[in-house]
Amino acid sequence: MPKCKICSESFDKDELSSMSIKGKKVQLCEECFEIAQEEENILEESEAVVQNMMGFKGRR
Repeated sequence: MPKCKICSESFDKDELSSMSIKGKKVQLCEECFEIAQEEENILEESEAVVQNMMGFKGRR
């Protein structure tokens, strides 16, 4: 049985979702997927704020 890469609990394959974290694709359960997605959104927003503060106009 596949395991969630964050909480290491076993799930059926159809209960896991794929997500790219730091360039690697990982299988996450629904709860961990939502948490990881929120963290990713926070990182993107904080990076945008810093870029705006510094006057950065380009993309990374």
